[in-house]
Amino acid sequence: MRALANTLLFLALVALLSLNWLMRSDPAKRNVEILPNMVESVPYDTFARNPNFADGKTLRMPVRGTVIRGFMPIRPARELFSPVSGNKASLARGAVVYANFCETCHGPAGKGDGRVAQRGFPMPPSLLAPKAMQMQDGQMFHVVTYGQNNMPSYAAQIDRIDRWAAIEYVRSLQSVPSPRVRGEGQGEGPKP
Repeated sequence: MRALANTLLFLALVALLSLNWLMRSDPAKRNVEILPNMVESVPYDTFARNPNFADGKTLRMPVRGTVIRGFMPIRPARELFSPVSGNKASLARGAVVYANFCETCHGPAGKGDGRVAQRGFPMPPSLLAPKAMQMQDGQMFHVVTYGQNNMPSYAAQIDRIDRWAAIEYVRSLQSVPSPRVRGEGQGEGPKP
């Protein structure tokens, strides 16, 4: 019985191999296409006229309210609130981000006396000035994200959460009393 089963399996294998050899594909011959209309559909160029839409345009506006994946919608600064507020781990992360990106201009204590300003670049506003202390977190986030005056945008260099962490660290610097604060954040030196 076992020999018969093995013989049948062997004959089946030989039959399949023979069938495979007979039906082998010819590289010069095209493959069989199933649903060829999907492959050979009519493409429209981006700015070409398109009869499929009432306005005749191919390029469509995005649906209202949609956001590109990975991007946050631009909202007014008054509507932005820190997602890391009061988190000690984010405060430590903010210190690292501040040291890497902000300290070169704003200085270690946020007074605007960083290494770049000491070498002739216009002094940035003090982060301890009343104007900076009155800014909302969302306003600071917009300045870091989009830049302002001589400060460039840091959106490409600093991740969104890290920007909020840096703002949290700046708030901790502002809470430490400082005996000497530069002017109203306009870049001028100490007042006599």
